[in-house]
Amino acid sequence: MIDKKEFLLHSIIKAYIENLEPIGSSQLKSMYDISYSSATIRGYFKKLGDEGFLAQEHISSGRTPTNEALKQYWTTKLNFPLKNVNKRALEILSSEIGLSVFVKKEQDNILKNILLVDEKYLILEFLDIAVTIKYSDVLYRFLKDFINFSIKDILKISKDVGAFELYNSINNKISNRDFEIFNSKEFLALALNYDLDEFTINSFLKGDFLDKLDEGIYFDGFLPQNYIAICHICKMEDEDVKILTLGELSKDYEYFFNQIKI
Repeated sequence: MIDKKEFLLHSIIKAYIENLEPIGSSQLKSMYDISYSSATIRGYFKKLGDEGFLAQEHISSGRTPTNEALKQYWTTKLNFPLKNVNKRALEILSSEIGLSVFVKKEQDNILKNILLVDEKYLILEFLDIAVTIKYSDVLYRFLKDFINFSIKDILKISKDVGAFELYNSINNKISNRDFEIFNSKEFLALALNYDLDEFTINSFLKGDFLDKLDEGIYFDGFLPQNYIAICHICKMEDEDVKILTLGELSKDYEYFFNQIKI
């Protein structure tokens, strides 16, 4: 059962996400018809501030949740599965709320054949795509061992052994047809404001970054302190996809996911 302090913390976080402004004790009480007195709420606000969950610019202002409070809040709230997504709703809401969403189809293509063309090119025939690369005897012999391997496994192995021309040729082919970004301007603003390096930016814009992530919630590391990324593996338009939703901690992710799920 949620205790009084946790209830008030969740209430002020919810109010802050809805209004994006400092929240006072009387304001919070009236917004949610809370039975506790304003003095009781202020007392708990003081405790939560001492514990690092609420911040106050000056003594007469309301409180705002800290990054740590928001991280704990979303870790609790966003633990539900996402099985199927409405693409149109995702497109509209990512723009309205201010989120960047990266969507990449999960690859299950199988390498069925390798064609040698005049000892100049190799054509890799997968189930529904073909990839052309420059011929080399070493590469040809290497690839012959991967007939009936999935494209995902071939990508991983080629990257692990340093066959970057092969990796880039396959990855560019599938990225052009199987990767989308919704509301990329939010990510580009993030990249500019926090001076992300060129490698990281390209990794996001080409979809490579998604290959490194499992389902779950991500903070820090590759993100600024006030950002969150949520990765789901689900279906969109009857296809298996990996979706990465990225934005500031103060955005309303609970509303976003509730609206896009089918």
